[in-house]
Amino acid sequence: MSETTPSRPPFDPELVPVIEAQRAVMPPLGADTLGALRDLIASGLPGMPETDLTAGGAVVVEELTVPGPEGAPEIALTVLRPARETGPLPGIYHVHGGGMVMGTRHVGLAGFVGYVAEGLAVAVSVEYRLAPEHPDPAPVEDCYAGLRWFAGNAAALGADPERLMILGGSAGGGLAAGTALLARDRGFPRLTHQVLICPMLDDRMTTPSSRMLDGEGVWDRDDNLFGWTALLGDRRGTEAVSCYAAPARAEDLSGLPRTYLDVGSVETFRDEAIDYALRLSQAGVNVDFHLWGGGYHGFEAASQSAIAQASAATRDEFLRRALET
Repeated sequence: MSETTPSRPPFDPELVPVIEAQRAVMPPLGADTLGALRDLIASGLPGMPETDLTAGGAVVVEELTVPGPEGAPEIALTVLRPARETGPLPGIYHVHGGGMVMGTRHVGLAGFVGYVAEGLAVAVSVEYRLAPEHPDPAPVEDCYAGLRWFAGNAAALGADPERLMILGGSAGGGLAAGTALLARDRGFPRLTHQVLICPMLDDRMTTPSSRMLDGEGVWDRDDNLFGWTALLGDRRGTEAVSCYAAPARAEDLSGLPRTYLDVGSVETFRDEAIDYALRLSQAGVNVDFHLWGGGYHGFEAASQSAIAQASAATRDEFLRRALET
């Protein structure tokens, strides 16, 4: 990997103070900080309000334990469903982010409460095993096991097994893409959509964007190297990595569901996301792709900024169309 740092676009001016504040509370990712970062993310980042997942009683929250992959431990799922029975609804299967090494199934779950409270969907979020304690293929196989269980038990949850989408951000976006590939190749379930938010797709780190951020505090090349190495060990960057672990390696992207994919222009995953969107489209998949100028990895957390609001509104419009068709 070259030591040269390629040029990068400027950050959106509204985001610069947020980046500086984030850098002040989030140490660089490494073996010595992983435990503290896990605790910080699990307890909620400073300044982030807690969300009532029940939406004042409109949503039923269930914590379930279901079978994991064959020969592996059970996995935990959190289910959100409308308190009022409204018939079979589309299902959203959520895979949390965290660089393959952090996060829990509750991270990001608040983003689906509104859809469930409105009676538009049933949402399920999966707790997959984390690297480095549980390297590939444990995380993606856990995600697939949870999806398979959701599809097989959809009716009992008030969901339609023929109307399931998968959604994930960052590492969760990469795992969602890998899980969609597994579902296609194993023939079950059939997904209607995949929503990949700034997805972590390529372990090889050869693109300009994968090397353009150094010490910026926004998932730079060192963070990326740590996450991929935790997942893959000595296999990282070699030909011994499957497309289910690193979906950018997939040679055949045909037969995948309609895809929503977005990414910031100033983030490590930019180029691999652009390439994945292009190759999906060339393989005959309908793709809605958005490149947000000036956005860094996770810029949506700066919810008062114009760029974050535009991104959220665009994704919400897509999700509502997907849920209502």
